[in-house]
Amino acid sequence: MPERAAHQTSIGEALQDAADRLAASGLPGPRREAMMLWAAVAGAGTNPGDVWLRRAQEPAVELVERFWHAVEQRSRGVPFAYAVGRTGFRTLDLKLDPRALIPRPETEGLVDLVLRETGMRDAGSGRRGVVADIGTGCGCIALSLAVEGTFERVVAVERSAEAAALARENVAVVQPAVPVEVREGDWLAPLAGERYRAIVSNPPYLTEAEYGALDPAVLQFEPREALVSGADGLTATRALLAGASALLEPGGFVALELDERRADQVRALALRHGWSPVAVYDDLFGRPRFLMAGLDAEGGT
Repeated sequence: MPERAAHQTSIGEALQDAADRLAASGLPGPRREAMMLWAAVAGAGTNPGDVWLRRAQEPAVELVERFWHAVEQRSRGVPFAYAVGRTGFRTLDLKLDPRALIPRPETEGLVDLVLRETGMRDAGSGRRGVVADIGTGCGCIALSLAVEGTFERVVAVERSAEAAALARENVAVVQPAVPVEVREGDWLAPLAGERYRAIVSNPPYLTEAEYGALDPAVLQFEPREALVSGADGLTATRALLAGASALLEPGGFVALELDERRADQVRALALRHGWSPVAVYDDLFGRPRFLMAGLDAEGGT
């Protein structure tokens, strides 16, 4: 923490010093950024407007220290969510650091799609079943399904031991009423020996060239293995579509996030693997982003 920060007597003074530091690093909108950082480190339920209204108050030393840690991180180009150590996803407030990819707003739509599909299929039946989230990262999809869905259990699979550890930390933070088990392993392998109501994934889906064209902050701080998937960007998607049907209950389905540039390819790939019905849905920006592929009631694709 900078020496001058140790002598700040009000939130307003801390915000001004932080804005100066952020401006010197070239970050746009430094005053607003400073208020957003303070709101984030202050905890859930605090917004930038609250920070401004409380600017005359004397802050706790521990809060000032957390704030200046985040400010220094942001001044070095660290993404906001990593700088503050947390991220919001749907109804959840989760721990986050570079062990896992930063959840994108579009992915919230994948959860919506799964909840809607299970609601329609299971209406009045009392059926619950188990759902699996493949490549769980920080656990955002798995935990959202546990909190908002009607599943009896959620299995979260992650091949990165570091990301799996973060997901377990978030299970402890959220404490969902529905059990969430984090398993380490490659793609579908940890699911063997059990049948699932649904298999959900936001897999890596970029080519090397597409990855290289991303924002420098993504390239520098976010895990490459959560973004790149073979020469055509489809290695993970292909593995999921090839193996998921053998793990589903009759009437089950697979739901995947995909790259809008390969929506038609993914649809065709699902059809070649015998899935039916197959549909692609748009994200909140109107781009083809999600694939839903079904399994008939007799258990065949």
